[in-house]
Amino acid sequence: MTQTAYAVLDALKLPDSARVDQRVPKKLLLENGAPTASDKRLITDAIEETQWFAALKPNTIGVPSYRDAQREYLEIAVLVVALRGAVKPASLERLAELVHRAVPYPVLLLMQGQALTLSLAHKRWAQNEASKVVLDGGLILASLLHTPDDAKATDTAAHSQAEHAFVQSLSIACQPQTSLRALYQGWVDCAQALQAARWTGNYRATATPEQASARRQALADCERLEGEISRLRAQGAKERQMARQVEINLQLKALLAERQRIAQYL
Repeated sequence: MTQTAYAVLDALKLPDSARVDQRVPKKLLLENGAPTASDKRLITDAIEETQWFAALKPNTIGVPSYRDAQREYLEIAVLVVALRGAVKPASLERLAELVHRAVPYPVLLLMQGQALTLSLAHKRWAQNEASKVVLDGGLILASLLHTPDDAKATDTAAHSQAEHAFVQSLSIACQPQTSLRALYQGWVDCAQALQAARWTGNYRATATPEQASARRQALADCERLEGEISRLRAQGAKERQMARQVEINLQLKALLAERQRIAQYL
């Protein structure tokens, strides 16, 4: 495990009662989280080792479980996956999804490769199979490109400062304590605050659920606009007709202005 992974795990401030420290056989991931042959190859080729670091339950951390008609949060698993070699971003996201799907509980997943990536995903009951748990919404990914304790050495780098602030905000004591679901959502909000900092340069936690919801929507809108901007720029680079180039540039300016407007909600 790298220094960055150790620093993040230490920042969680988990009690000793929650520690598990058990290796997870790759066979379990293959049997429970890999529906296709390509998924099995990805798990086999990309994962070096998986460690079950901690189990957060009412009797290990003193936070109540959560139940409603759609979901049940009895435990949060903290897993650390050591990656083998370089993994492309699309493959990394798919790998995170497979690990989340393989575990019946919500997971705080740390994937250590060239960078450390944290992944979270809420879960709910499947609509057609009451005993099966599925992901509730998309994955929330946050990658750390700097070691958490190097902020002073690189204090001119906004990203490093944001990552340092993010790591410091992960302490379990800083998360909501009303239920395991609320606690997990607290970590989701931290990860989305880091995502927002990629756009703004500043790490800023939200104060209310309404602010967190507005940020989630703004992040989704910024990502969508970024895709459209990239597509138009590629199209403009290939265009040879002057009139069409002018039209594309006007569309780009409108999209950039819209992205700037939305970024104020981050």
